[in-house]
Amino acid sequence: MKTKTTKGLKYLSALLLVVFLTNCKKESQPKPADPAPPTNINPLTAHTTTNYIFNDSTLINAGWTKTFEDNFDGDLSKWTVWTGGFSYTELECYQPGNVQIANGILQITAKKETVSGSTSISNTDTIKTFNYTSGGMLSKATISACTATPKVRIVARIKAAYGLGLASLFWSYGNYFPTQGVIDYAQIVGNDTHQYTTNYFIGSVIGQNQTTNSILFNPTDADLSADYHVYMMEWSQNALTSYIDGQLVETKTSGGHIADLFGKTENVSLALAVGGLYYNNLDPNTVQPGTMYVDYVKVFTSH
Repeated sequence: MKTKTTKGLKYLSALLLVVFLTNCKKESQPKPADPAPPTNINPLTAHTTTNYIFNDSTLINAGWTKTFEDNFDGDLSKWTVWTGGFSYTELECYQPGNVQIANGILQITAKKETVSGSTSISNTDTIKTFNYTSGGMLSKATISACTATPKVRIVARIKAAYGLGLASLFWSYGNYFPTQGVIDYAQIVGNDTHQYTTNYFIGSVIGQNQTTNSILFNPTDADLSADYHVYMMEWSQNALTSYIDGQLVETKTSGGHIADLFGKTENVSLALAVGGLYYNNLDPNTVQPGTMYVDYVKVFTSH
C-alpha cells in the first residue's frame, strides 16, 4: 500500500480525471469543482478469486435481461475507437492500431513511440507530437438506470496493465459533463495494482460537478495485473454497488447525488491512459509500456 500522501495525490487525480473532457466537442466538458479532502479508503481488503467464472444464467434466472454483450470474438463494430489525444496531462495519442482482438481477447496496448496526431479525440483542427500511443473506445449502445429498467449491472472481465504511468479504465459517461453523469466501475493505476478505485460525478450545470467524497480506494488481496478479475457494478436509484469476482466490495451511497444519476444515459468506455492526473510530476522517461486485456463486457437490466 502507498503512503497517505500518495493516496491524497491519487484521490485528487481520480476526481480530476474528467478534465480531459474540456478539449472535446462531444465527449468532454469543462473542469469539475475542486475535490474534497482525500479520506476515502475502504477499510476492508477485497477478496479475489483467480479464474473466477461469471455465470450469466445466475442473473438471467433471477429475472435479469442481458441487453449488451461483447466477447471480443469478432470485430469492434459495437464500439467507437478513439483517435487523438485526451488531455493536457496525458501523454498518449489514442490510435485504432493499439486496440486489437486476438484469440477472443481485447488487447489495449500503450507503446513508447513518436507520432503526430490531433490534440483531442473529437477535434482534428490542432496537431501535436506525442511520445506515447495507446487505445480507448466507447460503446455505441447506451445504458441507463431509469423507471423502465431501475437496476443495471455492468460487468467486465479484465487483466489490468502493469507499469508506471499507466491507468486501466473501465467506466461510463454521457454528454455533457457532468449533466448525464460519470461512473467509474474500476480504475487501476499501473504501479499500484493491488487496489482499484470507484467513483461518480453528476451535476445539473455543464462543467460543475456536485459530488463530494464519492471516490473509494478498494484494496485487494491480489495483483490485479497478474490475472483476470471480474468487475461488476449495480447502478440503481439510490446506490452504486460494486463487486469483484462475485464478492461485495462496497455499496456507495455517499457523494450526495447518486439519485440524480437515475434516468441519465451513458456509454461504456474502456481505455488505457498514459500519464494523466492519476500521476503527480511523472517523468515521461520513466513510463513503462504495457497492455490491458479484456475478455468481455456485459450489461444486464432488471425491472
